Amino acid sequence: MGVQPNRYIADVLAPAEATNPQQSGVEVFGDASYGSGEIVDRLEDAGIEANVKVQGAVSRDGLYSQDDFVVDTKACTARCPQGVIVQLRRSKDGFASAEFGANCAACPQRERCTKAKAGRSLWVHARHDTLVRSRKRQQDPAWLKYYRATRPKVERKLAHVMRHRHGGRRARVRGTLRVGQDFALLGAAVNLKRLATLWARAPQ
Repeated sequence: MGVQPNRYIADVLAPAEATNPQQSGVEVFGDASYGSGEIVDRLEDAGIEANVKVQGAVSRDGLYSQDDFVVDTKACTARCPQGVIVQLRRSKDGFASAEFGANCAACPQRERCTKAKAGRSLWVHARHDTLVRSRKRQQDPAWLKYYRATRPKVERKLAHVMRHRHGGRRARVRGTLRVGQDFALLGAAVNLKRLATLWARAPQ
């Protein structure tokens, strides 16, 4: 069973937060598996730049996605592309929903918005503002270029560790301490191999 991203980030940050709550100048790169609102908030609260990919709002069958709506979490309202405003209904866990219902009956944009007989509804994440802010940031060409130039290097290095039959894909020993030592040894071997390759390519 793989490690859950939220738990993994918590385990990585806990020692650093205990000694230095603000990790200024530190960056974290990750794919969409780590792009949850909880992880982004946790990283940013620790002063870390969260360069993790947040998935875009889903647009089904070419209909309006949630990003086409204006959700104001402070005023607890949602405004549709036609300009209709409804109140959000919050649950105890922080999530919310918006029901446009009868407003959709005669709406000229209904065909572009919903196929539901009861009208359009929205499900608003508890960390909606964080997700929206992250998605807007990812639309910046400069950020996207930086992300694409850096994250693949990390993935490539992980591939170096995983490529061998007895590599880093599975733990070969039991116990956290022994697994950590085994992976440290594996990392050293990968680094030595890389250094040997660079040495062989260097002008003599």
